[in-house]
Amino acid sequence: MAASVVTMAAPSSTTARVEPALDRRRRNLVLAICCASMIVVVMDVSIVNVALPTIRRDLGASVSGLQWTVDAYSLVLAAFLVLAGSTADRVGRRRIFLTGLVAFGLGSLLCGLAPSIGWLIAARALQAVGGTMLNPVAMAIIATTFPEPAERARAIGIFGSMSGLSLALGPILGGVLVDGLGWRSIFWVNVPVVIAAIACTVRFVPESRAARVRRFDPVGQTLVTLALGSLVFAIIESSSLGWASPVILGLLGVVGLSVLGIIAYEPRRTDPLLELRLFRSVPFSLAITTALWSFCAFGAFLFVTTLYLQDVRGMSALAAGLSLLPVGILIVVIAPRTGRFVGTRGPRRPLVVSGVALALGGLASLWVGPDSPLALALVVFLLFGVFQGTVNAPITNTAVSGMPRSMAGVATSLASSGRQTGTTLGVAISGTIVGSTVGDPAAFHHATYGVWWLTVGLGAGIVAAGLLSTGRWAAATADRAATLFEEVDRG
Repeated sequence: MAASVVTMAAPSSTTARVEPALDRRRRNLVLAICCASMIVVVMDVSIVNVALPTIRRDLGASVSGLQWTVDAYSLVLAAFLVLAGSTADRVGRRRIFLTGLVAFGLGSLLCGLAPSIGWLIAARALQAVGGTMLNPVAMAIIATTFPEPAERARAIGIFGSMSGLSLALGPILGGVLVDGLGWRSIFWVNVPVVIAAIACTVRFVPESRAARVRRFDPVGQTLVTLALGSLVFAIIESSSLGWASPVILGLLGVVGLSVLGIIAYEPRRTDPLLELRLFRSVPFSLAITTALWSFCAFGAFLFVTTLYLQDVRGMSALAAGLSLLPVGILIVVIAPRTGRFVGTRGPRRPLVVSGVALALGGLASLWVGPDSPLALALVVFLLFGVFQGTVNAPITNTAVSGMPRSMAGVATSLASSGRQTGTTLGVAISGTIVGSTVGDPAAFHHATYGVWWLTVGLGAGIVAAGLLSTGRWAAATADRAATLFEEVDRG
């Protein structure tokens, strides 16, 4: 549901090339087109979560197959977000945006036609390739379309709120489509939206490029993809192969070597894919950590809860979607207010509230079993809504705290990648924990203890990170890190 909540990376360039000013009507049309891209990408995740049990029954998929149905999407997003943003700056944002729409639409069509779980996973990966070119690039398009700061802030706020709206509508639309037309319709519904967006983009969205672009880093991109892909594959397949199997040990070895390669190679590049110097800032480092932890917890919550509502409680897809609706509504209501609070009073309190809500949600979930009143489960879900509604704005704010403008786009891109990586790991870990118990309500409930204790620990970690990242010492490290990029700013 929230795998793509904030895949909104700011422009990755230092300075956007100045384009002729558009009139107010056309600027609003550009904003509407960009919002449509946000809606289809984010809603696609929440719809898929609701459809997972039906997909499992129809295609005879294993739990690991369901994990890959979600993770193929978020893994590709995590690995290629930064690349998509820098490529758009180089070759043209409208051109990459249109390419993303075509890829997303084609992937959606193929998902709906998939004859097996393997084909569905492959089509989901193609969807994600398109998704990497949509939301981050849409943010860059908005930033260049609205040159006046106050109007730009309003436009970015509207764009960001679309993620919450998508979360609220996704479960309902998904339930209606799955129950009424079958799970394939949740993908086909994207196609007419994409076609309309392509036509409107060609007609109304101007082309733009960056004045200064980051060069392509093929070695860094390969290392990042190897590290993320090998780690997720090892986690998902460990339940069937065993952690001591040669395949899993080999994959973990690839992860270790890839990380070492990143540490050794990236600092030597002028424009690295991963700007490791940013991690000298404690606020930035802990923002990325918080993004990883928070979306790991939320990805696990959504994966386990969807199976619980439909496979354990026997609810229909629509009823399960309605049960998750309060989570989306809370995000819609709380997230904008959290953004305003962070802008005036800082990120510390929202981060603490978010971490506490997550930890309490994990603790309370320990008592939600097969025979628990549905009202109890819904109350517990509200805690996860509070958690998600208060965590996103502080992450972005803390990531760019003290950073020069030249690094703002890179910082927010990496924060977005952290969110997607967290979602991927959350689904992989939770699916591994409960996978063998699906179909046995008592065993499933007992297995979820591991998932909920994980969320408790992650919630405590978010509280600690919130307190540490907003202190004077942390601010001093951000100032020192910012001085490293002064030459880039002057350029």
